[in-house]
Amino acid sequence: MLTGVKIIDFTNYLPGPFATLRLAELGAEVIKIEGPNGDPARHLEPMGKGQGVIFTSNNRGKNSHFLNLKDTTDLNKVKELILEADVIIESFRPGVMKRLTLDYETIQTYHPTIVYCSLVGYGENTFYSTFGSHDLNYMAISGMLAQWKDDKGRPIHPSQQIADLVGGIVASERVLAGLVQRGINAKGSYHQVSMADTMTALMGNHHLVHQVTEMKQGVEVLAGTIVNYCLYETSDGRYMALGALEKKFWQSFCLAVEHPEWIACHMMKVSDPVYKQVCAVFKERSFTDWIGVSEQVDCCLTPVLEIDEVPKSNYHQQRGSFVYDDNWSCIQQYSDLRNPQKKK
Repeated sequence: MLTGVKIIDFTNYLPGPFATLRLAELGAEVIKIEGPNGDPARHLEPMGKGQGVIFTSNNRGKNSHFLNLKDTTDLNKVKELILEADVIIESFRPGVMKRLTLDYETIQTYHPTIVYCSLVGYGENTFYSTFGSHDLNYMAISGMLAQWKDDKGRPIHPSQQIADLVGGIVASERVLAGLVQRGINAKGSYHQVSMADTMTALMGNHHLVHQVTEMKQGVEVLAGTIVNYCLYETSDGRYMALGALEKKFWQSFCLAVEHPEWIACHMMKVSDPVYKQVCAVFKERSFTDWIGVSEQVDCCLTPVLEIDEVPKSNYHQQRGSFVYDDNWSCIQQYSDLRNPQKKK
């Protein structure tokens, strides 16, 4: 889809590399500009086969150039690459690219059709703009982190870098929009993607819900408050996710577990006695047994898989979600492009 599109990638660590990985998997040629010592993610623990696994996961299919942007000769090499490029994406702090004469205003004077994306922590016009920051900060300042709390009301530290990854997705989205616009009017464009702002945008529903209901955890029925949209423990201490919001799916579940009397309890709160009855039924079977039910009954039921179980699951095996290269397994962002299915 993006064959023939050339991207110059100045980003490091996770958000930017994830953005350009998505574009590379759509067919773009990504030229990754690294400093003399490489992207710091190359040396970030955990290491595997002499290289940081975070780097390995997010930079496959890219062509790296190791250049010192403070060296005139290397800087000129970069500018030559830019002349043949369609897109630039960078994630330096504000002002760095301008000092290197690699900012959008300078480049568009000799390359007016360039699509330029700056992936930053905080947007402009705030005292945070030049501050250092990471995923946890964007999660915190957006209100997202406060959505997961323990029994004592303390926010739960996430084990996934949600803001970094979503920021990368939005950056790739903006690059694609810039390319579409260029195809229409033959003009380049500049895009600044703030990861803090991106996370805040994801909280839009929560803000409106709070204004109307004063509830801080978003849509109440989606927050584990009803029997048909909840997590349930199995007999062996594992968990299943039941998302039977629509009555037809709840009915399918109730009939599958031979409790037709529960059908009338659709949308009942977990404070209702039926909740304990459903919990008891889930604890009658093992995790493996419930996976069998989830694959046979159309009732919005899925297993809560551990990371090592995901590649082996029937769903991901059927989708071809993982590629294996030299004993490494990597997730395909676009398995549908590599494994096209016939449309019915």
